[in-house]
Amino acid sequence: MDTKPHTVSIVVPVYQGEKTLAEIVAEITPLTVETASADGHHFVVSEVILVHDHGPDQSDRVMRELAAKYDFVRAIWLSKNYGQHAATLAGMASSGSEWIVTLDEDGQHNPLEIGGLLDTALREQADVVYAKPLNPAPHGVVRNAASKGAKWILTRFFGSANAADYQSYRLMLGTIGRSIAAYSGSGVYLDVAMSWVATKVVTSPVTLRDEGDRRSGYSARRLFSHFLRMIISSGTRGLRLVSVLGVLFAAIGIVVAIVILIARITGGVDTQGWASMIVVQLLTSGAVLFSLGIIAEYIGVNVNMAMGKPPYLITSDPKNGPMGRAAQGRQ
Repeated sequence: MDTKPHTVSIVVPVYQGEKTLAEIVAEITPLTVETASADGHHFVVSEVILVHDHGPDQSDRVMRELAAKYDFVRAIWLSKNYGQHAATLAGMASSGSEWIVTLDEDGQHNPLEIGGLLDTALREQADVVYAKPLNPAPHGVVRNAASKGAKWILTRFFGSANAADYQSYRLMLGTIGRSIAAYSGSGVYLDVAMSWVATKVVTSPVTLRDEGDRRSGYSARRLFSHFLRMIISSGTRGLRLVSVLGVLFAAIGIVVAIVILIARITGGVDTQGWASMIVVQLLTSGAVLFSLGIIAEYIGVNVNMAMGKPPYLITSDPKNGPMGRAAQGRQ
């Protein structure tokens, strides 16, 4: 039996939370007093960290209201929109509990499942526990299929053993989370970074809830960028695939050349080979451009890190600064 309750920090990156944040915090409120999990482990949510990522709605107003109403709610203000992973890292860096739980702002993650995540962590002695949905994510067939396909590619070709388990609803040791937030550079995918340092990563079953009428903040372009960042963060296997791709297309080119030469000698080809040359050129140029694109992404990540580009920057609430005073003066 635990001698004292486990303390938990909940980090919520906020982009479009105007309609959902109040309900999420209300659901968390009962967990801010000592609670027993199914396995009898006592825990308490000591803080809820809302990280403002400059979305298109009035999430900032709701965050201020919640921080004023609840003493366990803390609002973190980023200087601009950095994206979900950077906002999550900023919240993790600002946490102070033994455990960190990250969950989305859209309401699909039920805070009452936290006890189950903690039970799994203690039972399995795991550093990181991902929520494993028992039902399909409420994002639509196309996006769910794309997500599964991306994770399959990352697992099979880029060496990320736990990629299939990646979820934004996760529990981790506070020391692990804060350390990752401290050293992760710009462009690093959060879950890949955790796989570098976590001793044991497991999953715990949860049931996802519907997002309601909330519109997703992810466009096709942003989702592809998300996928590309997973690949780049996974290590140098992408560069190795470029080499393999070059060898493969070189072999195909040799085979095609031999076939055309034999056909030419035996009289099977009456043309001058223009069509064949065009096909070969298209294949090889496509492979070269694809390879250069991957290499350019690696170079871009390293340039950003060499230039000191931060993954996020925490500032103060703009309403409490000079701009806030100017706005009040015009009222």
